[in-house]
Amino acid sequence: MLDVMFAALGSLVSGPHLLYLGLGVLLGLCIGIFPGLGGIAGLSLLLPFIYGMDTISGLAMLIGLVAVIPTSDTFTSVLMGIPGSSGSQATVLDGFPLAKKGQAARALSAAFSASLFGGLFGAAVLTLFVLIARPIILAFGSAELFMLTLLGLSMVGGLAGNSLIKGLCACGLGLLFGTMGGAPATGEFRLSFGIDYLMDGIPLVVMGLGIFAIPEIIDLLRRNTAIAEASTLGGGWVAGVRDLFQHKWLALRCAVIGCIVGALPGLGGSVVDWIAYGHAMQTTKSKENFGKGEIRGVIAPEASNNAKEGGALIPTLLFGIPGSGSMAVFLGGMILIGLEPGPNMVGSNLDVTYTIIWSLALANVLGAGACLLLSRWVARLTTIPYTLMAPFMIMVICFAAFQATRNLGDLVALLGVGVLGILLKRFGWPRPAFLIGFVLASGMENYLYQAVQFDGWSFLTKPGVLIIAALLVVSVFFAGRHVARMSRQIGPQAEDVVAKPSLSDMLPQILFTCVMGAVFAYGLYDAFQVMYLSRVFPASISIVMLTLIGIMLYRQLRCRAGDPINQDAERNGENAALPVGFYHYILWFAGLILGCYLVGYVIAMTLFFVVFLLLKARASLLRTSVLTACGMGFMIILSHVMVLDLPTGLLQQAVSLPWPLDNG
Repeated sequence: MLDVMFAALGSLVSGPHLLYLGLGVLLGLCIGIFPGLGGIAGLSLLLPFIYGMDTISGLAMLIGLVAVIPTSDTFTSVLMGIPGSSGSQATVLDGFPLAKKGQAARALSAAFSASLFGGLFGAAVLTLFVLIARPIILAFGSAELFMLTLLGLSMVGGLAGNSLIKGLCACGLGLLFGTMGGAPATGEFRLSFGIDYLMDGIPLVVMGLGIFAIPEIIDLLRRNTAIAEASTLGGGWVAGVRDLFQHKWLALRCAVIGCIVGALPGLGGSVVDWIAYGHAMQTTKSKENFGKGEIRGVIAPEASNNAKEGGALIPTLLFGIPGSGSMAVFLGGMILIGLEPGPNMVGSNLDVTYTIIWSLALANVLGAGACLLLSRWVARLTTIPYTLMAPFMIMVICFAAFQATRNLGDLVALLGVGVLGILLKRFGWPRPAFLIGFVLASGMENYLYQAVQFDGWSFLTKPGVLIIAALLVVSVFFAGRHVARMSRQIGPQAEDVVAKPSLSDMLPQILFTCVMGAVFAYGLYDAFQVMYLSRVFPASISIVMLTLIGIMLYRQLRCRAGDPINQDAERNGENAALPVGFYHYILWFAGLILGCYLVGYVIAMTLFFVVFLLLKARASLLRTSVLTACGMGFMIILSHVMVLDLPTGLLQQAVSLPWPLDNG
């Protein structure tokens, strides 16, 4: 064991590892500062760049980014009142009011200190857990791992708040999309529609960026509110650290909550900050300041949010089950650089596991320190209108998506998945549940196939399988009871204040549900076009989901006031007052992709920058020219240095153009 630890320590302090860890931290800072992105989108952006790296260097960049985003996303939450990612939503409630009171420095200092404490605590818990759990983990086989994936999937319903059916349906949709391409048992193609691009399935990079980044960017563009009220931070840096020490037991309790919730597959960052915030309110006698600038409302979610990453790595590393949406992409990154999560991580790869854990702790220290140093400059950056930042984000997202397979189909798939992500968000289908289902689909089907091959269907009677099955039943029972209790609490209140929706009001929701039903119906039809071993998994998913879709459709047709199944962001007022519909910006994306097909990425993106900045941001010609030159110069130099291709179009095929117009 000591030899393993010394090997891990040697890898940790090596020059290349520290360099790539620092680069990951720097990228994480940039991703966290930009509202609309987050851990999932950030990791999706990073995946193309780590392809071909050695294991330790690739892991260093992944861990650096994972560790620092829950810290750096605090900037927009406090300074702009806009969550930098899903895990920083609760921080907005008290962080932004503190900033408006001139106490932004105090709020940021307390948040960064709590984040550092939570991150180190999560790394310590993970270190101890690996030592304790190692003999148990090594006893797990394919049958037990299959049941563990089922257990993880049973928990994703909690991501839908008080609508369990939507959570399960979103997860089922992700599972169905995950079966696209060659079947592991027979190699037959499923859901490919005869399109070559789909025969390998949709790449995880494209799926992550489309489902999360594009909907958030479009939503913020529609609102055009990403502007801080002031660029000054005020005083209070020392006061924020003092606040953490004053409320140290609250921070410790919330860090424990973060580790526990993070370790539960399917929960993680989407709920942990709210659980910690609720705990802070429940354990405080004077609750009147919460929501108005209470420092405990900043410390609690930030401590739990960073500790969550250590907890989420437990099922991700040791069982191959992502503990959160970002861990789902992290899992894909591990596979990309040649690591197979599971029992081997406490066996032959135990030194790599310790390197990951200690890198997590070191990255938290680097990230918190960097955030403190950069705060004054970031405060000025957040005063920039979002319409000026959006072209840069779109440029990077399209570039990263194209690196998935170096095919223009990546950009078309990005657009299609982006539209799906927008609709899932609008109608309350939880996107983290969808992504977790997508990532787990391949491993889950492999585990099932291997279990049946080794033991037949009698694997269901193995002791470990029965124990996990009992836990699964308990999980479903408590999730259902929790949802029912929330519905009883919210329903009567909502009926008093919300008019019963008419059938015409419900029409968009009903149509979307019907379309999803048609997708599952086609999945069932397609499953019966292949052999039995390739059919069982997608057919089972489709049958279960069609049943749930039927229940959902029945409840929607009843049009009951206050029923959470009726959630529609446009109809319920969340986006109703916004002047521009999402389809407006979808057309901008579609025009950009068409331009890439016709004239190549460099020319199309240059034109996109110019037209978007002039028309949407209403920038002057000089500012438009400078921003376009900076954006395209950065992308061309990056692609040249990293020897990465940019999409070429019909123009490049017909005419020989000089560099960088040929391919960047």
